[in-house]
Amino acid sequence: MDISIIMGSTSDQAIMEKASEVLQELEISYELRAISAHRTPDFLFQYINQFPKRGFKVIISGAGGAAHLPGIIAGKTILPVIGVPIKTQTLEGLDSLFSIVQMPKGVPVATVGINNAANAALLAARILALQNHQLRDKLLYYIDKMGQKIKDLELNRGIE
Repeated sequence: MDISIIMGSTSDQAIMEKASEVLQELEISYELRAISAHRTPDFLFQYINQFPKRGFKVIISGAGGAAHLPGIIAGKTILPVIGVPIKTQTLEGLDSLFSIVQMPKGVPVATVGINNAANAALLAARILALQNHQLRDKLLYYIDKMGQKIKDLELNRGIE
C-alpha cells in the first residue's frame, strides 16, 4: 500500500473521496480510513505504528474543526503528511486550515486548500514519482490531459 488516507470522521468522506478518485486514476494503491484523533486516540496510535510494516509512503489526512489529526499523525511518524482542511459550518474551514498549517517547528504538515483533497493526492503522487518513473509518466499524462481540456474549451469558444 502506498498511501493512507485518514479522515477524522465519516462526515469528511465526500471530500476525502476526491483524493481516492485521483489515486485510482493514477493507479496508486491506497487505503481510506475514518479514525478520530479525539474519540479513538489509542486506535489511531495503533494504526500509525503499523505504517512501516504496511508499506505506506505518504499520508493524506483530512480534518475539520480543531483539525488535530494531521498534526498528531506527523508527530508520530517520519512519513510525509499532507493535511486537508475540511470546511466547517461555523468558520468556513478557516479554523481547520489554521490548525493544520500552523504546526510547531519540527512537526511539518504539508497543507492544501480547504476541501482540496484532489490536490493532496496529486502532491502525494508527485512525492512518490520522485522514485517511480512509471508514475512520473502517468503524472505527466494527467497534467497534459488537464491542459488539453482547457484548450478544447477555448477552441470551442473560437479562441486559438
